[in-house]
Amino acid sequence: MSAPAKALAVPDDAAAAEAAAEGSTRLFTITELAAEFDITPRAIRFYEDMGLLSPAREGRNRVYTHRDRTRLKLTLRGKRLGLSLQEIKQLVDMYDAAGADTAPQLKAFLEVLAQHRRQLEQQLEDIEVTLEEIAQHEERCRALLALR
Repeated sequence: MSAPAKALAVPDDAAAAEAAAEGSTRLFTITELAAEFDITPRAIRFYEDMGLLSPAREGRNRVYTHRDRTRLKLTLRGKRLGLSLQEIKQLVDMYDAAGADTAPQLKAFLEVLAQHRRQLEQQLEDIEVTLEEIAQHEERCRALLALR
């Protein structure tokens, strides 16, 4: 399996080791997660609104479990790959439900990646055609200027 596919499909070994070392009981504040992932607290609240995170409350403060932290990490990886929040949510929810059998999630992830690859390849082809047209127009403009 390629590194990007594994990156979203399952948490990395370092995250798993960290969770085990902390006993998976450590709680994180919104400020801590925002700083760790270099995002705003508002972005984290947005991901909550989209159902990607579900923090508990301690008084008026949100507290995030290691599960929430992992889901946020996977969400951000999915965004970097160009996935929609709906696609990310589907994959992350499958990860939560999968337990030891991640095959269904991996198959779904491969299909999403294939779809995005096709889309990007089409965009690349469109860009190449446009660049060729620009080059032709530039050449024509230069030729017309040379006649003056």
